Amino acid sequence: MEVIQKIIQSQFGKNAEVIENVEGGNINSVFSFVIEQNDYIIRFNFDEDAFKKEVYISNLLTLNQVSFPKILQTGKEEHLAYGISEKINGSVLADFDSKQRLKLLPSLIEQITKLNQIPLGNKDGFGFLKSDGNGSEKNWETFLLKFFNKNQTGTFWDNWYELFETSFLEQDVFFEIYKRLLKYNKYNAPHRFLVHGDFHEWNIISDGCNINGIIDAGNFLYGDFVIDFVTIEHIVPNSVFEDYYVQLGIPIVDFNKRLIGAKYFKGLDSLRFYAKMGWEQSYFELRDKLLALPK
Repeated sequence: MEVIQKIIQSQFGKNAEVIENVEGGNINSVFSFVIEQNDYIIRFNFDEDAFKKEVYISNLLTLNQVSFPKILQTGKEEHLAYGISEKINGSVLADFDSKQRLKLLPSLIEQITKLNQIPLGNKDGFGFLKSDGNGSEKNWETFLLKFFNKNQTGTFWDNWYELFETSFLEQDVFFEIYKRLLKYNKYNAPHRFLVHGDFHEWNIISDGCNINGIIDAGNFLYGDFVIDFVTIEHIVPNSVFEDYYVQLGIPIVDFNKRLIGAKYFKGLDSLRFYAKMGWEQSYFELRDKLLALPK
């Protein structure tokens, strides 16, 4: 708290009235604070480039009328990078019941479609965005191979192969699904759009009437936008997005096959995540769903 007050004092010239820890997140440490009845968020990360990338994403989304927190200040304090942003008013979508969520569907679909269809300009590459706005890899195939590579030194997935020995992550199941992913990859690989990458109910803010904002820039990538449909399909059926694109006059080619490929991509990553977190029930439920998909 002393470090946070020191940063706030240096950036705002006054102390925060209230500082509270914010639950959630596996990469950032997140706190909210109040100055003169205005709400802000401060986050800490070991990776200084994370906030440089977020500044780019925030500016891009705001320019294209997608609600996203504006980054006000970035810096470094001791060994940690930090970013200060506006706090979007409202509650996460996870706090709303099914009837309330149904009311919010039109706004939700509109926001994610705007995000996915943002013109990419002169930026190139696939995979996770770098701080300059370009993709990390030359093509989607290279990104996939690197993303599930054994060697992930210095990342969240450092030494993740140990999960095959220390957790319930099943190596034969994992590589069966990985084989299927590579087979369906040909349907996803040609498509390059801006993808949120973690579009779930904890990253969507609403006041109950509209979607006020989308948060979390950590997994933005260039790839097939149907990836975002898979993340939110327990709230928005895939067919709703398909029909919406038809209404826009841009029907999604090879929709079902691209959807299966996206399910394998997000599902495979989720399996190793559930294993790392010790979420056994979630792991086996998802495993069975993935194995039931077409080969």
